[in-house]
Amino acid sequence: MSAWIRMIPDDEADAHLTEILELARTPHGTVDNVMRVHSLRPNTMKGHVVLYRACLHDETNTVPMWFQEVISSYVSTLNRCPYSYANHWANARHLIGDDTRADAIEAALTARAPQDAFDGAELAALAYAEKLTLSPGEMEQSDVAELRGAGWSDGEILEINQIVGYFNYANRLLNGLGVTTDGDVVGYYAED
Repeated sequence: MSAWIRMIPDDEADAHLTEILELARTPHGTVDNVMRVHSLRPNTMKGHVVLYRACLHDETNTVPMWFQEVISSYVSTLNRCPYSYANHWANARHLIGDDTRADAIEAALTARAPQDAFDGAELAALAYAEKLTLSPGEMEQSDVAELRGAGWSDGEILEINQIVGYFNYANRLLNGLGVTTDGDVVGYYAED
């Protein structure tokens, strides 16, 4: 466990924290530092877990899961958040399932040149993500109209918006408290 503030380990957790730690456990049975950093205020951990799972990994989302992870990775790149990038790029790479394609996408994202790997609806979504991340006060109705014109439904636009918003929140949480992946199992799909 690594952060600039104290994180309470399982063996020191009271009943309330233990209950929320159980909610936050990954498929690997661990609690990632992104959640454990809330251990001094368990209710924010609970809110974070619920928001995260609603934005990503929700079976009702229709934006393809691999692309949800690409958006997550791009926002994390723009915010220079190594924690989120490590986890969500590992997920994206796994879901893409083609190392050559994944390498090209990663190069485009890290160069802030998504047009090198995407076009159409996907490129429009990444342009929206970049503007909302770097210039949120400059967003206009035309930004949403461009997504709609590229083929995204209003529900998918909401999903994209929520992924971008969530990762801007999470990146600031992680960067602001110096949270690292030390002790975490990196990537949702990592092997035990």
